[in-house]
This record gives sequence, C-alpha cells and structure tokens, in this order.
Amino acid sequence: MADFKIPIAQSPATAAANTYTDLKGLAAIKKDPNSPQAIHALAQQVDALFLQMMLKSMREAGAEEGEPDSNAMGMYQDLYDKQISLTLSQHGGLGIGALLTRQLGHAAAAAKKAAAPVSTAPQPTPAAAPAAAVPPLGDTGSRPHAGAVTAQSASDFVKAVLPTIRAAATTLGVSPLGMLAQAALETGWGHRMARAADGAPSLNLFGVKADPSWKGARATANTVEFSAGVATQRQAAFRVYGSIADSVSDFASLLSGSPRYARAIAQGGTAQAYIESIGQSGYATDPEYAAKLHDILHGSTLRTALSGSSTL
Repeated sequence: MADFKIPIAQSPATAAANTYTDLKGLAAIKKDPNSPQAIHALAQQVDALFLQMMLKSMREAGAEEGEPDSNAMGMYQDLYDKQISLTLSQHGGLGIGALLTRQLGHAAAAAKKAAAPVSTAPQPTPAAAPAAAVPPLGDTGSRPHAGAVTAQSASDFVKAVLPTIRAAATTLGVSPLGMLAQAALETGWGHRMARAADGAPSLNLFGVKADPSWKGARATANTVEFSAGVATQRQAAFRVYGSIADSVSDFASLLSGSPRYARAIAQGGTAQAYIESIGQSGYATDPEYAAKLHDILHGSTLRTALSGSSTL
C-alpha cells in the first residue's frame, strides 16, 4: 500500500496525538491553538469523532441481526474503531477535517490581524495629481476629441464672452443679457461646441450653420431639428471662427442683415423682449426655443455667473 502523507507538517507536540489514548499529545495542542499545525490536528480529531460514531452505528446495526458479542469483544472493537477512525481522519477521512481547517484558519488569521498593534505614526499623504489646466474659451489649440466637455464654469464663460457681446449688443441696440442667454443655450455654457477636424473648438457661440455663402472653415456636428413638432437628429455643418470676437461680429451681421430678425432688433431693448422676438423669428426650429432662453435668463446659473462680472 502506498504511504499517505499529511498535507500540513506536524510539530513534535501535535504529532504525538496520532493515537487517541495519548492525552499528552492532545494537551499540547492547547499551547498554541491558533497555529496551523494545531488547527489541522484539532480538525482531524473532530473528523475522527464522526467516523467513530458512524462505525459504532454500523456495528450496532449488524449486532441486532446476529449473536451479540461478548463484553471483551465489544471493548476490543470499540478500541479498534477509535484508532481506525483517527488514522482514517489523518488520511482524508470524511472531508470534515479539511473544511474545519479552512474555517478555523481564516478565523485565526482574522484574530491575529485584529490583535496587531496599530501604528499611530502619521502616514504619508499621496501627492495630489496636478489639476488639468482649463484652456481659455478663445484657445483654438487641439482638443482630445470633438465631444470633449471642458471644466469651464458658467462664470468663466460669462467672463470670456460678455465684453464682446456687450459691445455688439450696444451697436445693435439690443440687450446684451438676451444675447448672452442665447450663447449660453447654444453652447451649453461653453461645454458643447462643434469642433473642427483637428479638434479645435469652432468658437461658434450662436450655432450659426455654414450655408453655401460661408467661405471659411467648417465643423460637422450632430444637431436636433424639429419638423411639425417632431425632433430628428441630423448632421450639420457649422461655421468655425478664429476668435470669440469673430463669432459675435458674424452673428451681429447676420441679425442686422436679414429682414427675419428686424423685429428682434427693433424690440430687443430688454432681455425678455429680445428672447421672445428671437423665438418667434424662427432662428431655431425648436418650438421651445424662447422658453429655454427664458429659463436661462431667469435662472440661478446666470444670476450667480453675473455676480462676479462687471455691471452691464
């Protein structure tokens, strides 16, 4: 018969518990109950106990059908069952020992970890990653991808575009706040701008499309158009500008050069009148365009952003 090997090496103390009558070997386990060897030996003893109970039940069931054994024979069989149970448990047994070894091992490791002294020395703080620089709105440098959203705040957006919008609005005779609300809606406060093929922002503050008359650079982007109240997503070409000033100036020329927007200019002395007139002019196909401008104009975002700006 091939020799069996116990998976976990036994210490001299626990190895002495190889016979069920060796009480000294069992007592040695108590000296270091959390050691892997002691846990393994204890699990074997439990496994042997179950094996012994099983053998005893089998013998008792067999004795009922034949002649009862003498007292001496019963004693010897009991001794044999106990020893054979322990031996079998050391060679695999019922598998209960392996299960207990894993469970008790995890418990002992957790207890050891909990008992470990906790260092009160200050721990080094990980170095903070440098904050990514937010490019100014007028930067036409390359961007990671066309749909990238910058970390620019509404306040930054207002500071970047308001001076130029104010100048153009004064020339047109309309409210700069109305134009500012329109730029905020069209660009999502500077976060949604069509981008050129190289990733540079179009700086198109008012969503002006590149019609056949436009001779400059173009940027293609998805847009939502409404027809009979039904929204449809389409791709459209938008004008690309070299600066915020170019964008505002082109938009002002568009308003002043088209009869469609004559009413917006004539009645746009107040912000509310301007956004209502622009909405009615058909500047956008969105039937809720004027309502969305109204929400921006009277919203807390614009109010907070303007609090850090110079007086209009």
